[in-house]
Amino acid sequence: MTDNKKTNTARLKDLYEKDIVPALMKKFGYKNRMNVPRLEKIVVNVGMGEMSQQKDLVEPLRDEIASLTGQKPSLRRTKKAISNFKVRIGAPVGYKTTLRRVRMYEFLDRLINFVIPRIRDFRGVSVTSFDQQGNYTLGIKEQTIFPELELDKVPVTHGMDICFVMTACAKEESKALLEGFGMPFEKR
Repeated sequence: MTDNKKTNTARLKDLYEKDIVPALMKKFGYKNRMNVPRLEKIVVNVGMGEMSQQKDLVEPLRDEIASLTGQKPSLRRTKKAISNFKVRIGAPVGYKTTLRRVRMYEFLDRLINFVIPRIRDFRGVSVTSFDQQGNYTLGIKEQTIFPELELDKVPVTHGMDICFVMTACAKEESKALLEGFGMPFEKR
């Protein structure tokens, strides 16, 4: 009896298992597949800034991020009051969502193949945005480059930070992993 179930795996996950893992094992001399760096999660962060004072912009912002990532973001609130910025304890300051597994790979696929090529005067993403642990953070200035958004329903343009959390120990390993996925780094 044959099982006709369709497996629900993302295209980039298959690419990672079939092509990227053997290439990284050869390049860095790993003896075991489990040593190869992998993408753990993608965290999408949107700060509200001035929008937090306007209550009618908080929910549309949540809906935008939900349509971009495919899951509902969590509201982030302040932990301290800062009088210079007119911020009180518990005031909303942004939204955050963490993508894992299939949603993570699907978001990465859309980001690399559809969103990044839509950036005006694009010369590649920065190579200097790696931290000491090998994680990469990509800042986007306008959310309007995402094709999922209807521009007439966007009340305010804003930016976002997309953080790629990886198991790599060095920047070179993380960069090689993202290049394997097709991330267009700038030429130096």
